[in-house]
Amino acid sequence: MRHSASPPTPSPFESPDVISSEPLSLPDAWTAPPRPPVPIVAAFVPIVGAVGLWLVTGSVLSLWLALLGPLIAVATLADAARSARRGRRRHERDADRARAQVARAIEDRHGEERRRARARHPDVAAFLARDDEVWRDAPWRTGALLIGQGDVVSDVRVTGGEGDAAAAALRARASRLPEAPVVLPASRGVAVVGPEVLGAAVQRALAVQLCLAAPPGELALVGALRGDLAWAERMPHRRRGGKIRLALVSPGEQIPADADMAIARCIPGEPLPPRCGAVLTVRSLDDARVAFGSDPVVVRVEAVAVEQAEAIAGMLSTRAERALGLLPASAGPLRLGSLPDATVDRRPGALAAVVGLAGPDPAVLDLVADGPHAVVAGVTGSGKSELLITWILALCRSHSTREVTFLLADFKGGTAFDALAGVPHVTGVLTDLDGTGARRAIESLRAEMRWREATIAGAGARDVLDARVEVPRLVIVVDEFAALLGDHPELHAVFTDVAARGRALGMHLILGTQRASGVIRDGLLTNCPLRVSLRVTDAADSRTVIGTDDAAHLPGGVAGRGQAFVRRAGDSAPYAVRAALSEPADVETAALMAGDEIPRRPWLPPLPQRVTLDELRTRAPGGDDLLLALVDEPERQRQRVLGLSRRERALLVIGGPGSGVSNTLSLLAAQADGDVIRLPGGGEPLWDAVAELAAHPPAPGTLIVVDDLDALAGRLPPDHAHVVLERIEDLLRRAGSAGLLVAAGAHRAGGTVSRLVDHFPRRLFLPFPSRAEHVAAGADPARFDPAAPAGRAVIDGAAAQIALSPPVPVEIVHAPVAWHPRAGLTGLAIRRSPAARAVLSQWEQDGIRAVALDDHVADPSRSGEGPVLLVGEPDDWQRNWRLLSEVRGDHDLVIDTSCAAEFRLLTGSRELPPYCEAGRGRAWLLSAGADAVRIVLPRPSETIA
Repeated sequence: MRHSASPPTPSPFESPDVISSEPLSLPDAWTAPPRPPVPIVAAFVPIVGAVGLWLVTGSVLSLWLALLGPLIAVATLADAARSARRGRRRHERDADRARAQVARAIEDRHGEERRRARARHPDVAAFLARDDEVWRDAPWRTGALLIGQGDVVSDVRVTGGEGDAAAAALRARASRLPEAPVVLPASRGVAVVGPEVLGAAVQRALAVQLCLAAPPGELALVGALRGDLAWAERMPHRRRGGKIRLALVSPGEQIPADADMAIARCIPGEPLPPRCGAVLTVRSLDDARVAFGSDPVVVRVEAVAVEQAEAIAGMLSTRAERALGLLPASAGPLRLGSLPDATVDRRPGALAAVVGLAGPDPAVLDLVADGPHAVVAGVTGSGKSELLITWILALCRSHSTREVTFLLADFKGGTAFDALAGVPHVTGVLTDLDGTGARRAIESLRAEMRWREATIAGAGARDVLDARVEVPRLVIVVDEFAALLGDHPELHAVFTDVAARGRALGMHLILGTQRASGVIRDGLLTNCPLRVSLRVTDAADSRTVIGTDDAAHLPGGVAGRGQAFVRRAGDSAPYAVRAALSEPADVETAALMAGDEIPRRPWLPPLPQRVTLDELRTRAPGGDDLLLALVDEPERQRQRVLGLSRRERALLVIGGPGSGVSNTLSLLAAQADGDVIRLPGGGEPLWDAVAELAAHPPAPGTLIVVDDLDALAGRLPPDHAHVVLERIEDLLRRAGSAGLLVAAGAHRAGGTVSRLVDHFPRRLFLPFPSRAEHVAAGADPARFDPAAPAGRAVIDGAAAQIALSPPVPVEIVHAPVAWHPRAGLTGLAIRRSPAARAVLSQWEQDGIRAVALDDHVADPSRSGEGPVLLVGEPDDWQRNWRLLSEVRGDHDLVIDTSCAAEFRLLTGSRELPPYCEAGRGRAWLLSAGADAVRIVLPRPSETIA
């Protein structure tokens, strides 16, 4: 017996339906009242009164009054017994009425409880009778399997009636609900045991019931499905994946390991398959027993014939085609060319396109009405890139370039949009961006917004919808948006800006991504009300895009490719779409619809890695400037030719080894109309060239080229280097007033160049091997590009590609002519060495007598007549100071470079002599007190002129 104070543990077969109502109440069994006590006091009072009256009156008759006491006691007891009998009869009548009322209430409540239970868990017949129940969103049906009709625990409660056998029978009757749905958790699996035909029919009924309760995407059928299960191949649940996998198993087959639940059929007597927690033994439709963790329960089961199952499968397939966009199993790929576009809104300003089918109807997406921006999510293999291409071509085939243009970006390899290269609507394709490319993207998109704002304002309008504005809409399509933000998070701000202002400016975003949750920020996602989600692996991504888990349940592989869910701002729930595939013919159709107008390019391709001088001349014909480079100005959406005016005084070109410094200088020299003076890289030619410039200033319009400016000082002794740098600095100071143009190249800005760098009004930075060298040269750290090719420069804050210099003719350098004494007396200061003896020997062969200085001093007559060469070391000449003074004042004095340390002592001059390279047969000549000049001493193999 069940008591209200202590409810029993629910059975596995309890109905999960709860009817909210108060418990029914029964009166307890009648209990006899306690017998009243004998009224002793009431009985003795008359006796006492009678005796007292007799004593006063003496009348014997007064004693008869004493009999009243016993009579009163007896009467009282008799009245109590009569009242108890009347109360018992009244209680029994009330109890009968109460039990009748409770019995009727039990019947009513059981009926309502049974009706509700059957409504919550309909069988196949009930599903077919109520079409609106098929695939209804009912969470309580998820994972529930209706086995049949039988007795289950009722929620009706009856209290009271203690001690009453009839009340106990009512309580027992109320606790059980007959002919109610017996529901088990389907995840435990069911094994149907019975005759072949009957068992197969019951198995079909159970499987069909689950397919009617859960749609494709929620439930998927798995298993071999052969023989009597072949009907299940027509079910839409077989062609589309789902988060719950139901295996239908024939006798002798194994349950697939990836199945979440199973309905297996077994022959009586054979072992039951594993993973089947419930066993349904069927003898007939009205006599079946199900065992599940407790005593078997008798149920009445349902059966479905093969023909009925096939008919239901056909009905569900049609429903899936209409509601979920599933194609029939026999249908091939959906082609874009086969879709009608007559339903597309062609009003001015609309951007509608048919991209596939939504059931039997065309799936139309309108970036203006449903947008202005869209997010397309889908994992690899789901058909995301194909959908984007289809969407683009669908817009191109219904709109000209006067109405819409496209800027495409692909960040997963750069090949997704190759098929669209020939479509005139496509104004640019961005592929994998480095730091420089990301900066160009930011600057170009912001420039496009500024241009559109100015154009709209210039027309006196507020947005592109105004008829006075003739600006095509720009659709920016990004594939792998998450990858883009992962590499360049700074781009999120500009895309958010485009999303916020794009509607008025006619700019639209279609952002494709494999993941949306945690990648696209709310500020951007809020402005993208048009959402499309193909298959995703994470339910959170599906909820982020379309608000439900539906996209996470789409099947993988070929079956799910192109299947998607679309949700617009006004949709209460997403709807299914089958995306079409494009073909080469669709590209040709789109090209034919472009019209005659060439679209404006908001995005220019990156600078080429090689530019020729002829290409620059083609872009900028005429002019007096020296053409230098092609400059990239994405903030102005243009690429222009950079020229160097002769009035700009000086240009410093700084770059690492192999960066193109020498090429830049040669490029300028090749275009110069006037004189070109190239300062040699060092040594004697450099000294001579700088000395010539200081002594004889060049004519106005002359181009002076200095290469390796930072290395010049290191190629000369300190004194000579100091003089050279002073003369170059003086040249830079007066270049403007003298009408000169100085172009210098260096590999670093430190050291000796630091004192000259401020004299260059313009600086051009070529690539450096490292960021540290780039920054040390004075360039903008943000402009460092480790992958920059040779010739990629930064000038005036903009990127530029220096043109290749035309071939420079090789300058023929003639060997210097050896000097020999011609005067009657010549002094030679030279140290004794094999080289000195070789020089003297060569001169003696030419008829010049060499006399040692000490011999001449000792006996001047020994010198004789004819050209005489007085030879001595610096110490010898210093001992004979008078003779030294005479020679250097009236004759030729030659000082070999081996005596460079004693040059000023021997000459008495404070001026620095011309630079001579040691060890190369060089010397200084002072003729009759004139300034020193460099001469070349003869070698044995040379002929003296």
